[in-house]
Amino acid sequence: MANNPELQAKYSKLAQEYSKLRAQNQVLKKAVVDEQANSASQKEQLKQRDQSLRKQEQEMDSLSFRNQQLAKRVERLQEELTASEAKGKKGKSKGDSPSQHGLQAQNVFDEDLQKKIEENERLHIQFYEADEQHKKQEAQLKARLEVLERDSEQHQAASEGLNTKYMETIERLQSDRAGLEIKAQTLEREAKECRMRTEECQQQLRRCQSELNRQVKQSSSVIQEKVPFNDTKLSDYNSLNVPPHNRKHQLKARDVACQAVGFVQDLVAALLNFHSYTEQRVHIYPLDSSIEPISPLNLRFSQYLHENAAYVRPLEDSLLHLHQSITEDTVTVLETTVKLKSFADNFSSYTNFLQKILPYQLKSLEEESETPLCTAALTVKNQELQSDMKKVTSVFEKLQNYISLLALPSVQQDAMPQSSTSAVFTQLAACLHSLHDAIKEMSKHYNQKAGLEKELPTITQKLCTTTECLLGSLGSLTNSTGKIATFFSNNLDFFTSTAYSPRGVTMSLNPLQAETMLANKKKAAAYIHAISKPRPQSVPYRDALSNRRVLTSSTESREGLTQQVQQSQEKIARLEQEKEHWLLEAQLGKVRLEKENQRIADLEVQLAAALGGSPASHMGPSNLLVHSHEEVETEPRAAGKETTLCTSLVGMLCTTPTVDHMGDEESREQLIKTHYMARVGELTTQLQISDSKAVHFHSECRALAKRLAIAEKSREALSEEVRQANANVTRLQDDLTTTKRSYEEQLSLMSDHLCIMNETLSKQREEIDTLKLGNKANAKKNKSR
Repeated sequence: MANNPELQAKYSKLAQEYSKLRAQNQVLKKAVVDEQANSASQKEQLKQRDQSLRKQEQEMDSLSFRNQQLAKRVERLQEELTASEAKGKKGKSKGDSPSQHGLQAQNVFDEDLQKKIEENERLHIQFYEADEQHKKQEAQLKARLEVLERDSEQHQAASEGLNTKYMETIERLQSDRAGLEIKAQTLEREAKECRMRTEECQQQLRRCQSELNRQVKQSSSVIQEKVPFNDTKLSDYNSLNVPPHNRKHQLKARDVACQAVGFVQDLVAALLNFHSYTEQRVHIYPLDSSIEPISPLNLRFSQYLHENAAYVRPLEDSLLHLHQSITEDTVTVLETTVKLKSFADNFSSYTNFLQKILPYQLKSLEEESETPLCTAALTVKNQELQSDMKKVTSVFEKLQNYISLLALPSVQQDAMPQSSTSAVFTQLAACLHSLHDAIKEMSKHYNQKAGLEKELPTITQKLCTTTECLLGSLGSLTNSTGKIATFFSNNLDFFTSTAYSPRGVTMSLNPLQAETMLANKKKAAAYIHAISKPRPQSVPYRDALSNRRVLTSSTESREGLTQQVQQSQEKIARLEQEKEHWLLEAQLGKVRLEKENQRIADLEVQLAAALGGSPASHMGPSNLLVHSHEEVETEPRAAGKETTLCTSLVGMLCTTPTVDHMGDEESREQLIKTHYMARVGELTTQLQISDSKAVHFHSECRALAKRLAIAEKSREALSEEVRQANANVTRLQDDLTTTKRSYEEQLSLMSDHLCIMNETLSKQREEIDTLKLGNKANAKKNKSR
């Protein structure tokens, strides 16, 4: 049952996300329909243009045919003209009248030919212009058709993607719904079982109450008879009285805190969405930041809004910590609820954040009102939203003041009497209702403003989508504030009640009394637990005295043995240290002996080389050693001959004076240089190999550490699953045991009932038999009469 609010919150979040996606789907569907209608209209225009083009082609064909006819006619007229000219030359001698007639006919033919030529040129020009215009229109229409086809394909792909996304979301929601229904059924079964257990507990409670009433009567009679003085009637002597621990109050407080955490989580989610979508709207309207830079005021406003999570998230965390601090074994009053102070501080910081962004909100709405396309109705709505934001901020300030007052008793004792606390809780409930009304009014004005903005000609799809998301967050904010206000009003009696107070005193509980109360509770629980245990049998007095003497003597002997053991351990530790010291001395002596043996061997080799007279023939690798000044001084005394100390950049070398002294010294120095350079190269190679191995091992160690972390996480998850499985197995075993027990009880009852029914039937049969026998006897008597 405790997971039910979380499931409801998760389901409401999923429903909210589904409503957002559904709104976006409607907008995209509308855009796709508009584009399809536009594409259809463009196709219709293209069809009309094709029809006109075909008509122009037909006219062009007819004009070309007419042109051909005219050309043939001109050729025929030219032929007739040449024939007539030839006839005129032949008939010049016949007289002037035929020549004049020929000249007139030729002039007529020339004029007719000139007219036909001009008409042919004009038709050629019209045909060329019509052809060029047709080609240009055809290219434009083809390009436009390609653009429209691409847009249509993009919209179709977007629509298909959204449809698949919506189908996946719907399937996920349906699966979640099925899981929730299954969980609800299991919860219903658990509720039935709990009701049955509750009935059993109620029966036990009735028995316990009857027993306790009997004990109370007995105790009250004993107190009235035996206790002569009772100071509960005098408040002066009751200042140290400790109130009893109220378990019902603690369970109710934890339940109320759990519900409050769920409502505040919804409120935090709604506030985060509201501030985030407001930041997106600032980047889109009145200026789009992707096209041109926005104003410095809106830039600073968006920066402040981007930091909203740092002020909103701590509200949920601090209230969750407050809920975790309330347990069944604590005392929950305003004086002991220390975690309420952190919640009040976080709420105060969020209120300061609202006060900080309020001027920027007002200025941003003023900038929207100053845009050229802003209508008078939009200006009025912006002014209403300004007043709404001021009202919401003032209501949050009032809430912050009341919450700070409620957190004051946990910091300062006797800071506020009980009557003032009840008044603060009442005012806080009224303030929560005022917050719900203010946010509801702001949501209504935003809806009206969004409807007016949709009528603007320059509205963009991105702005519409952001506005829809902003309206959805305002709706969630309205619902969450309404739930919080209703919840607080329903539990106002619990908040204002005094669950803990000393007997006969109306003063409030202090932390010292709370600690005393918990200590008394622990003592009482320990006492009851000790009473419930079986008591050991008592020991006779003489046996106890003898046992005490034995125990005392054994204790003294044990102390002496303990001292001896400690002394022995100290001695063993000292001997171990001395052993380690002499082992180290032995190792050092062994090393010194090896060094001396090596030195003696080197001196013998050098002596042999000096006695032989040919240093070059007897020189070995051991002669190429660099000795210190002390070794060089001891060598001449051992050899008995005059030696020379040669110093170079590499070190010092002891040589004997020979003829080839300079050449040997240079060759030896060159050999030493070559040896050490080769050694340095080997060491460099080994160092590089070691570095590469170290890097490789480091990467392997990091990979192994990551794998270890993943394995630890998987192990924790699997252990959690195993724990849950064990819990389920235990619960199922308990259910099985309970069901088996109930079935056995039912079977025993049914068998008893069957036995009783069998006995009843047997008695009825005996009665029937006796009646039948009596009837037969009566009938015989009647016959004999």
